[in-house]
Amino acid sequence: MGAAEPDRYRDTWVRYLGYANEVGESFRPLVPVPVVWASYGVATAYVTADAIDKGRRAATAHAQDPAQATRVGVAVVDTFVWQSLASVAIPGVTINRLCAASLALLGTLTRWPLPLRRWTTTALGLAAIPVIITPIDRTVDFLMDSSLRKLYRAPGEPPAPH
Repeated sequence: MGAAEPDRYRDTWVRYLGYANEVGESFRPLVPVPVVWASYGVATAYVTADAIDKGRRAATAHAQDPAQATRVGVAVVDTFVWQSLASVAIPGVTINRLCAASLALLGTLTRWPLPLRRWTTTALGLAAIPVIITPIDRTVDFLMDSSLRKLYRAPGEPPAPH
């Protein structure tokens, strides 16, 4: 029995594509809005590809299981919902609001020129990304364990690792 195939969506540089929208939101004060929207497209493509990959892995792992289709569906839905919340929606809103508030506060509290306020806001947004990841991931785990996963997980089964 060989080693498990590495997870390209979780264990390689590809994982960072899931943070594209946070980077886009950080740069919102400096770039045209369509650039920010494009960053959401990249993050959503990552989420979709990861969900498809987890479905493929479930199909392979449960090839002889009569409930294979159900297991594949659960893998795809769980991954897509988790990633949509933890990688796109919640961090996107968090960085967006952080940057909007910081830009407004800098405008109120400083006499800095607008370009400096915009660059400072972008730097704050980028610096916040690594800080928000773990709390958001744990919160989404809790929310899904308390709701959606109760529909398809056997009692005592541990949550899927993300």
